[in-house]
Amino acid sequence: MPPAYQYGHNLIERKMRYDTKVVEYRCKLLEAHNQQVVLFHIIEDTFIMTANQANLTIPKGSYTLAYYWGNRPYNLYIWRDNKGKYIGCYINIVKNTCFTNKMVSFEDLIIDIMVLPNGEYYILDEDELPVPLEQFENGNVLKALNSLIGSLDSFLPKMISDAENTYKHAELLPWLNKYEI
Repeated sequence: MPPAYQYGHNLIERKMRYDTKVVEYRCKLLEAHNQQVVLFHIIEDTFIMTANQANLTIPKGSYTLAYYWGNRPYNLYIWRDNKGKYIGCYINIVKNTCFTNKMVSFEDLIIDIMVLPNGEYYILDEDELPVPLEQFENGNVLKALNSLIGSLDSFLPKMISDAENTYKHAELLPWLNKYEI
């Protein structure tokens, strides 16, 4: 990784949506090695995610631990509230994840998985697909989705535990208290 990839370095997360709209967030680097980057992002405005009858509220002042892999068809957001308590996860199905010393970028492939604190999960945005899921992106999104669903019970608890043990809430408090992102 370039020398600028140091803990606390400011980076941009750039999401290129399928409709070609670009969304960017200011983040701080937590870790970068091989094909993985982990970023920290403060939630500046409360938002609510809804699937069926389930709601997941991500309050202002909470934060994201965002994991990106150059060799996986997804990224993972682990959300914690401003006290460090786990409040849920979100998994984007993606392609073309790239890392530079200024940015993490990826192409969002519409389909996402929202995971509640109790482990229940919901597949989101299937209604936004331009073709049936089986045909979308030559079936690659469905393949990634099925693989993720099949491994959620083992993959996600490990990721949440590793995040808690690696990125201690107390060590992130200076960034939360200052909103220096």
